Amino acid sequence: MTAVTRRVALRATIPAAVTALILTTACAPDDSNGEEPGDAGELSHMLLATGSTGGTYYPLGGGMASIWSEGIDGLTVSVQASGASVENLRLLQAGEVELIMAVNGVAINAMNGEGDFAGEDHDFMAIGNVYAEVTQIVARADAEIETIADLAGKRVQIGPAGSGTEVSARQILDYHGIDADSDIDSFQDSFGDAADQLRDGTVDAAFGILALPAASIIDVATGTDLVMVDLEGEPLEQMLADDASLSAVEVPEGTYPGQDDAATWVTNWATLYVAPGLDEDQVYELVSLMYEGMDPDTVGHAVADEIQLDTAIDGLGGVPLHPGAERYYEEQGVDLP
Repeated sequence: MTAVTRRVALRATIPAAVTALILTTACAPDDSNGEEPGDAGELSHMLLATGSTGGTYYPLGGGMASIWSEGIDGLTVSVQASGASVENLRLLQAGEVELIMAVNGVAINAMNGEGDFAGEDHDFMAIGNVYAEVTQIVARADAEIETIADLAGKRVQIGPAGSGTEVSARQILDYHGIDADSDIDSFQDSFGDAADQLRDGTVDAAFGILALPAASIIDVATGTDLVMVDLEGEPLEQMLADDASLSAVEVPEGTYPGQDDAATWVTNWATLYVAPGLDEDQVYELVSLMYEGMDPDTVGHAVADEIQLDTAIDGLGGVPLHPGAERYYEEQGVDLP
């Protein structure tokens, strides 16, 4: 199979308003007024599980939660930091949250009881894609790492346990014949920690599922020489052939300070999922505000520019749409699966 590589439009990050938005949403009440996610009727409070504070999910989710809270009568949406995709899907299944962000490929595994979710039953629905998620692989220039194979024997940050970053890192390493548990010295922390570790030399390389361009990588690369570790050849081709949720993405030279050559990485989608029992009208309002009220200025994050109807349901992989989301897309003329 020939890899289809697309160029991603790169936008400047807009971190300024994010902190203020999160301050209004970061701390959730102890419960959702006694309501379980599967209860009928509209909820007055929803909890959105995001990711680590150093990644994209948490600040983006804070901005989205603020808009939903201000725009939907009687509803407050709060955000919760977490280990991201795998943990979020389990939180949703346990009824501890009503909304989550997760990598679409990880969600597909949960729906099918595969990978980290072997033997588990998961029941959830999609409401739409938020942005393209790129697995970015960077290394210190002095670590003599140019390819994935060069990671063997190195100190490598593979992301928090249960995160989409960990899943993607293990997948990529496996396709290159590297066991994350025995062939590298694995570190498992947030990308905020990974950035500090790259800067001070605690780790040689790091994986991170982040929006392009990632502010944390720009920050490190400004003062530390980094190498963008390229994916290529048969391992990449085979991975794309085996995993329909993935596509290849070319990251142009100059995306990051000191980046002299384009790099090829892989991308999934950051997708919003909900408990299946959420009220249809309330989910309809959530989705309509996503596409009609969210942009970089209102959300306070550049990747909000990628919330687009033409990619809203790409890569769902058999995960059903919530009826409220389906109704909105039908009204907007989106071709449904």
